[in-house]
Amino acid sequence: MANSRREKELARQRAERQAARRAAAEAKRRQRNAIIASILAVALVAGGALSLAAATRGGDSTLAASDSPTPDPASSPKAPLPPGSCEYTPTGLQPARPAPLPAATDVEDAAVFAVTLTTSQGPITFEAPSAKAPCTVNSFRSLAESGYFNDTPCHRLTTAGISVLQCGDPTGTGKGDPGYKFPDENLEGATYPRGTVAMANSGADTNGSQFFLVYADSSLPPSYTPFGTITAGLDVLDKVAAAGVEAGARPSDGKPTLPVQISTVQVTLKPT
Repeated sequence: MANSRREKELARQRAERQAARRAAAEAKRRQRNAIIASILAVALVAGGALSLAAATRGGDSTLAASDSPTPDPASSPKAPLPPGSCEYTPTGLQPARPAPLPAATDVEDAAVFAVTLTTSQGPITFEAPSAKAPCTVNSFRSLAESGYFNDTPCHRLTTAGISVLQCGDPTGTGKGDPGYKFPDENLEGATYPRGTVAMANSGADTNGSQFFLVYADSSLPPSYTPFGTITAGLDVLDKVAAAGVEAGARPSDGKPTLPVQISTVQVTLKPT
């Protein structure tokens, strides 16, 4: 009986320490986001160039503007993971839609996947080679296979500075995530020409579920993991872009006038 009480007490103490660490990390994240939001607001007033960010649920605006994402000053270099391994870290926040944590071992890193986005404006297909961004492709596949992207809107269109359609948030607010994050990949020398598919983020190593489709060559810093190339459906993006953005504070950045609703996302292995 004494051992049982001792084990329960140790378990309670561990739970309290874990809760304290999570609370401290969340407080630090919120403080960092508040600082970033202030900097971004100044940059926007000064006419800073638009960049792409998936807002966190700590209070950032859905459509952020800055020259580049601000890295976490508390982050430190980590030892590289073994081949075929990935790191998916729970955020501790309620996911926009239930989603399983992707497998973190035996990750495919030598295959090419074909992805079909069936949307209300027509199909869009792209190829995603796992060799270049294995953990990103693995996460995208996991989310697609779980139905996470089904019946979700593409919530953001930009038509000046950068030319992208952003999708992957079931809430349609730009603040939704799958309840986990993972590190950036494939950034060395990254560029974003027409047809690129890349991850949106709210800073370094904060990838979740939001991604963007580039419909015209865009000058972005190498801060957003590119993981696919569009093979068909650029005409769909051109049509959406031509219709422009709904009236709002930013005439070239906001909800697309022509709604784009993703009904399903299918990911299949391409034969070698």
